[in-house]
Amino acid sequence: MSAEKIKQTPPKKSLNILTLSPTMFFADYGAHVRILEEVTILQKLGHKITILAYPNGRDVEGITVKRCWGVPFNYRVIVGSSRHKIYLDVLLAAMSLWYALRHKPDIIHAHLHEGGLIGWVLSKLTGAPLVFDFQGSLTAEMVDHNFLTPNSPFCKILYWLETRIDHAADVILTSSTHAARLLAEEFGLSPAKVYPTPDCVNADAFCADNFSDDEKRRLKESLGLPLDKKIIVYLGVLTPYQGIDNLLEALTLLNKTRDDDYHLLLMGYPDVMQYRQKAESMGLCRQVTFTDKILYENAPRYLALGDIATAPKKSATEGSGKILNYMAMALPTVAFNTPVSREFLGDGGIYAAEVTSPALAVALNRALNLSPAERDRVGRYLRRRVIRNFSWQPAGEQIEAIYQALLNGDPLPATTPQPVHHQLPENP
Repeated sequence: MSAEKIKQTPPKKSLNILTLSPTMFFADYGAHVRILEEVTILQKLGHKITILAYPNGRDVEGITVKRCWGVPFNYRVIVGSSRHKIYLDVLLAAMSLWYALRHKPDIIHAHLHEGGLIGWVLSKLTGAPLVFDFQGSLTAEMVDHNFLTPNSPFCKILYWLETRIDHAADVILTSSTHAARLLAEEFGLSPAKVYPTPDCVNADAFCADNFSDDEKRRLKESLGLPLDKKIIVYLGVLTPYQGIDNLLEALTLLNKTRDDDYHLLLMGYPDVMQYRQKAESMGLCRQVTFTDKILYENAPRYLALGDIATAPKKSATEGSGKILNYMAMALPTVAFNTPVSREFLGDGGIYAAEVTSPALAVALNRALNLSPAERDRVGRYLRRRVIRNFSWQPAGEQIEAIYQALLNGDPLPATTPQPVHHQLPENP
């Protein structure tokens, strides 16, 4: 490139980005992690990000969060669908309107459909383009959480509203390519405005080599974990739609067919007491250790204790970012054969043939039967795959390019390539 052309290239503008997060950010799971990592990489690229969120939540150093006004009750972190979110959304909308009119953003980046609805209004008022981060169907999630029944009139109304929100955005980012297909096939979105931006992982932080054998042994001892058994790790939300009930039922089935050579480290929240009581009633109290919430920055250290991991999430529309953390930690991973699990794990996943407890037990048994050499081979394959296909740096650069195209009126950039699938030799 000539010196003249270099001089003509305008410097990259630092953008003022308003991120709408209708959650009690930060809460160490799911959508919160995606929001945090996107904001982190965009800040590294030189942009100013302000997150507008519900009250409560955990502050993260280096991240600017403005919280809406609260109420004198319900100051707990809300996981999943909740009626409490109705008044919280009203309060967040009022604060967002006040903030956006005082600090006009260049881009409005909305997460979740509640954020998309608020962002739609703010975009009309300020003229800032709206980027909607789609992490699953609103109505499908409510059905998964047993908040709605599929045939209820309210579900149909919300489906109509969800469709309108999807179409209102200038660009939609999706947490998986499966979600992009869902938007095109079920909600009628033009593929030209939908950008698959799958969940990614910081593979430098999530790396088993960062932790010595002595450090792992000391942590196991502090948790009361057996040192002579294979450790199955799960890290995430403890709810039925995440497959926790199926996981406990699968362990009872495993006990009928194999020796007591494994232990489950169940990390996450809420409903820890409920699931601890359920495990005791099923005779699993000596085979399951509950930790309650694990802070996101401590997740790699705890995942390093695992020999295998499991992500038995049943939802067909939501993302499953925990799988990428498992992959970065080189953990052979057992999951239901959903489109998102298949997209992330590729040929390296150990899949349950059906979304049932018996099928999950069979898959766990296969994983536990892997020799140390086989576990190492599968784990190394998964880590290579996640580094190649699911890194935050190219994802952040793609988001930045979309912002710039929207502001400049340029054609939107080409979508990123699909994840590369390499055949895993002697696939387990």
